[in-house]
Amino acid sequence: MNAKPTGHDDAPVETLYEGPWLRMLRRGRWEYVERTTGEGMAVIVIAVTPDDKLLFVEQFRVPLGAPTIEMPAGLVGDNHDTDTLEAAAGRELIEETGWSAQRLEVLLVGPTSAGMSSERIAFVRARGLTRVGAGGGVDNENITVHEVPRAQAPAWLMQKRREGYELDLKLWAGLWMLEHNPDGTPAD
Repeated sequence: MNAKPTGHDDAPVETLYEGPWLRMLRRGRWEYVERTTGEGMAVIVIAVTPDDKLLFVEQFRVPLGAPTIEMPAGLVGDNHDTDTLEAAAGRELIEETGWSAQRLEVLLVGPTSAGMSSERIAFVRARGLTRVGAGGGVDNENITVHEVPRAQAPAWLMQKRREGYELDLKLWAGLWMLEHNPDGTPAD
């Protein structure tokens, strides 16, 4: 299915700002940002420990000025241009949580905020987890790892919201993909 042109397609792209990770652009009257690495891709990892605990990460996010609860996630290509979705997901899972996955399955790729950014994210399901370290992130990310029993995860998340945490809305898609494939069939 091909999308119809919107009228902005023929306008020249103007770079308003470029940093090491982001570029701000304008095309016609539309302003947006794009990632400068990994073809604008990021990954989010849906991971459950062998004792059926879902892995969440907590960290302070400067743009929100608040701590957030997220699933492990990160940029593709932040270390090298030949990065793959699976390699990035595996690396981020280890760095952020201290768990390694035997299998990584890319489930779905799509935009994170289509009106503001060209960034796309891949949901990746991690299987066969083994603890290999403490996690906590790299380069002063100061990540706190939470292992929450799967059955308690939605209630735990809502408690964190009441405590003042920002919750990444992709968490609910990740919870759904624990049990389902993107087409609605049961996850194996």
